[in-house]
Amino acid sequence: MANSPHSSSVSAPCRLEWRPSRLLCGALILLGMAAGWAVLASEMPRLPAWLLAVATTLQGFRQAWREAARPSCVWIFPANGRVTVDGLPAHEPRLVWRGPLAVLHWRDRKGVRHRLGWWPDTLPGAARRELRLAAGIDGASRDRRPMAP
Repeated sequence: MANSPHSSSVSAPCRLEWRPSRLLCGALILLGMAAGWAVLASEMPRLPAWLLAVATTLQGFRQAWREAARPSCVWIFPANGRVTVDGLPAHEPRLVWRGPLAVLHWRDRKGVRHRLGWWPDTLPGAARRELRLAAGIDGASRDRRPMAP
């Protein structure tokens, strides 16, 4: 009889690093520029339209700059225990999937709400699967049916 490997009842903790997304920064810049173009294409008087177009474009760049400047952080999802961010406990963590985006909502020890999103460029497929399994929120499967068809 072949020896089967002993399985552990406890999974290793999932350790993920969050960092700002280049895709999101690019999208914010494009949205600011598109908003400026939309204002110019409207029937507003030329001077206010140009001022508003410049303001919306600059706001898009400002938002992208703020997003890119956010510090990265390390998340640990233990098998049985508290989820931590940079060593501090995350209270009431809730993971929400929106297509390829994973958004994590939580409260810090002061009760302040926080939110971070993993975009496809910051969370590869293997890490995405590991997050689904480790978080235990939403389950590992996208399909809600209890059994196969």
